[in-house]
Amino acid sequence: MPQLLDPGRARTMDEFIGELRLLKAWAGNPSITEITRRVHAAWRQVGRPRNEWPARSTVGNCFRIGRRRPNTDLLLAVVHALVDGDAATVSTWRQAMRAVLGEVEASARVTAYDRLPAPPSLLIGRDDLLTRAESLFLDEDAAPVLALEGMAGTGKTALALALVHRVRPAGRPDAPVLFARLRGTAPGAPPVDPSAVLECFLRLLGVGGERIPHGLEARVQLYRQTLAGTGTLIVLDDAADGDQIRPLLPGSPTCRTVVTSRSALYDVDGVERLRVPPLDAAGSAELLGRVAGAERLGPGPAAGRRIGELLGHQPQALTIIGRHLRDHPNWDLADYYRESLTLLAMEGGVRTSVAASDARLPLGARRLLRLLALHPLHDMGIQAIAALADESAASVHRHLTALTRVHLVHEVEPDRYRLPDLVHAYAEERISIDEPASRIKEALGRALTYYRTRIDNDGRSRTNRLDTAVVRKRFKHTDAWSEVVRQAARGTVTSVAA
Repeated sequence: MPQLLDPGRARTMDEFIGELRLLKAWAGNPSITEITRRVHAAWRQVGRPRNEWPARSTVGNCFRIGRRRPNTDLLLAVVHALVDGDAATVSTWRQAMRAVLGEVEASARVTAYDRLPAPPSLLIGRDDLLTRAESLFLDEDAAPVLALEGMAGTGKTALALALVHRVRPAGRPDAPVLFARLRGTAPGAPPVDPSAVLECFLRLLGVGGERIPHGLEARVQLYRQTLAGTGTLIVLDDAADGDQIRPLLPGSPTCRTVVTSRSALYDVDGVERLRVPPLDAAGSAELLGRVAGAERLGPGPAAGRRIGELLGHQPQALTIIGRHLRDHPNWDLADYYRESLTLLAMEGGVRTSVAASDARLPLGARRLLRLLALHPLHDMGIQAIAALADESAASVHRHLTALTRVHLVHEVEPDRYRLPDLVHAYAEERISIDEPASRIKEALGRALTYYRTRIDNDGRSRTNRLDTAVVRKRFKHTDAWSEVVRQAARGTVTSVAA
């Protein structure tokens, strides 16, 4: 059997069915009637009663996408029919199906309540953002859904809970509440199936199990009918994307919804989007001092501001370092230099958070993220990125759109991009694992040639023949490469490196 056919790649039932379709094509694309005949013959041989034999239409349904509760026995019988009963191959497909069904079962596990979790005990540096969120949430002319979006670790959930606890008394404190964790980026767990969330929500709203339909669309219709006019407050935490949250929106102007997501939900209608950025310098210094203890940072804000700047003012990282400061009084402040701060933050949980966003990206975007870590300038023009990746500007733009959508890359101005500091550290770690040294050398060589050519063409500076061995030791760029980029930066960066 060719390497192309690998059911172990499937992570969802739809992907498994996609592999089954490929298997059917590999087997000569027999008709559904012929597959049904083979299944009947195999079941007759093992003595299964005739009333259990599947109809032709039932066998045909095995190849349909969108099935939530497949007949696993029949699916394996179809595989058996397509591979002419090869036991080893059937065993491989059986194991893959078990793995997929484990994912399906996990996606049906929902954490949902008819009450709000407690508000955060510490919310620092977010007063202006909280006021802005409250204004949008209570504005009757605004969309009834507020999405709090931002990169991993910026405190979106804390802000959402602070918001809903703050606004609830302003409306109807006795109004129903629905809260669900959607696990859009939870490490090691699939996003929650919206159909399973709807079942939980309907039960929490008092709908008996016997009245809850099986299909997603029917559940959506009953959910919205039940919510109409109730003024329910809904909180959807850690949404994966628009497809996951769209069925969970109440569709009623009297019901307000708060969504948190790492993904920009610009493909969902009727949503007010509010980006949750890193803290400012004052806020990050205050957070660090509150966690570590003001006495650990000494007099004045200088130490807190320095550490905050090195961590990109990211709340999760600041909290990790604050705890380390508190728990390691034998460490001097000078011990917290850039490399140690980055390593402590990554080990403390930032790596896991960023990896969860990275894992759900398309393959091309994931590779580009790693290549971006090779570029020594903070801001990168799209043409320079295209040279680094050896792809067209249009292709690179698609990858960058995917990266900016989950806030792993920021567009600082049209067609100029920047990696946040801790994302850069993550990408720098991953490239030495995911890309061979030869490809890294080739990428740096292309970028070196790009900058040298642009400098020569612009006539701002002439460089001698430069060494194109652009990897020192394993993955470090040479001084020659750095100097070319610095020369470009000293010129007009927009025209040289755009």
